[in-house]
Amino acid sequence: MPTNGFNRALKLQFGLINYDSRYLTAEAFGFKVNASGVSMKKKQIWTLEQDEKDGQVVFLRSHLGRYLASDKDGKITCGAEKPDPDSRFLIVPQSDGRWALQSEPYLRYFGGSADYLSCFAQAIGEQELWAVHLALHPQASLLSVARKRYAHLSASDGEISVDSNIPWGVHSLVTLVYLDGKYSLKTCDSRFLSNDGKLVKENTNTTSFTLELKSGKLAFKDSDGKYLTPVGPTGTLRSGRCSKPGKDELFDLEERVSISANQDVETDMETFQMEIDKESKKSMFRTNGGSYWTLVTHGEIQSTATEVEVNTMFDIEWRGQRVALRASNGKYVCTKKNGQLSAVSDAVGADELFLMKLINRPMLILRGENGFVCHHKNSNTLNANRSVYDIFSLIFNDGAYHVKSVNGRFWYVSRSGLVCSDGEKPEDFFLEFLEHGRVAIKSSDGKYLRGDQGGTLMGDGTNVDVSSLWEY
Repeated sequence: MPTNGFNRALKLQFGLINYDSRYLTAEAFGFKVNASGVSMKKKQIWTLEQDEKDGQVVFLRSHLGRYLASDKDGKITCGAEKPDPDSRFLIVPQSDGRWALQSEPYLRYFGGSADYLSCFAQAIGEQELWAVHLALHPQASLLSVARKRYAHLSASDGEISVDSNIPWGVHSLVTLVYLDGKYSLKTCDSRFLSNDGKLVKENTNTTSFTLELKSGKLAFKDSDGKYLTPVGPTGTLRSGRCSKPGKDELFDLEERVSISANQDVETDMETFQMEIDKESKKSMFRTNGGSYWTLVTHGEIQSTATEVEVNTMFDIEWRGQRVALRASNGKYVCTKKNGQLSAVSDAVGADELFLMKLINRPMLILRGENGFVCHHKNSNTLNANRSVYDIFSLIFNDGAYHVKSVNGRFWYVSRSGLVCSDGEKPEDFFLEFLEHGRVAIKSSDGKYLRGDQGGTLMGDGTNVDVSSLWEY
């Protein structure tokens, strides 16, 4: 794992689907729990927490911050603000990837349907089995736990190789495609990984994997019961011989952003990985050699730091098609005539403005607080509360971006503030990376895109809040 504290693996959030294809749901009224959800939205998302002393014991926290619990009679509640002895569960994984959840203190199994849930079964039957649907954003970087290397598309070899020290550019982006309880790994050129290590255009049985969790890590099991693992010197990703996941078969998922700065040609020398500190919201810029930009003597900026510290952190000011950077000395970064970067300016002028281009998200998938952004079935508007996502194209335009739908039409904001998806001409939008893993999107008239109470994507937000921040 990276040694600095800012590339943490994604916390595991998921939906649990019972034998009747219904999601476990936490209701706000009375903190009641049922298995009635037909899709995975906010109320159907659960967070897995592990016991610090006993890694086998897990707690299930609802979107309301309350913990699932069972008493000795099998009665299910979800009102406790902190884990207690009745909140302790064990995961019993099954061969088909489903889970049985066993009460640790009472050794009974959790199951049922609709409002009739209990944790009293002495044995595992069909009613006690739950399929796991990950609730994370589907685009991420894949890290091998054993090799401590990242997966990337090796187009020349027609494979996914696990041999990168850092996840660099669009080739390190993997999309997890969920279908009928199985997951497929999709590369940036829209091919699927087959269990024999080849990349194919069709999603079939050989490209479908059951997702398993072990010690908070992920394992991918193919239809023959074997697990994906890096093989050989370049770490070709394919199914190995093991029928049980060990360290070699375990992976983490991480969020990464790659940008280029002030350059017409994007070689590795002009490309940087932007990392945002979760606490301070300040940004760090990492080179392809693994070092960070840092403030040194006389205000110079050099890419020599190996650790994250105060001088490697910068504030970004979003100024439409350009950005300004402020270093830890309070001065703005400017470009000198010899090309050297220095943080010596008190105000922002032409020399302090930079062009920033996002280069590892040609496909845009947005998830807000209530779900994914998706085309409305019967109109030209967009929903922002769906359990499934649509993939949009992101096209760079001199510091701004155009968003294109599958039908070749473009996003725009109507006079009534609705975001529409059938524009013949592109309209400029601006991306502001304000938090770790979250982006705000501003329209050309200075308003932010937000999801309203009814689940419609609007372009009328006057400020940034939870409704206008998007996982991307």
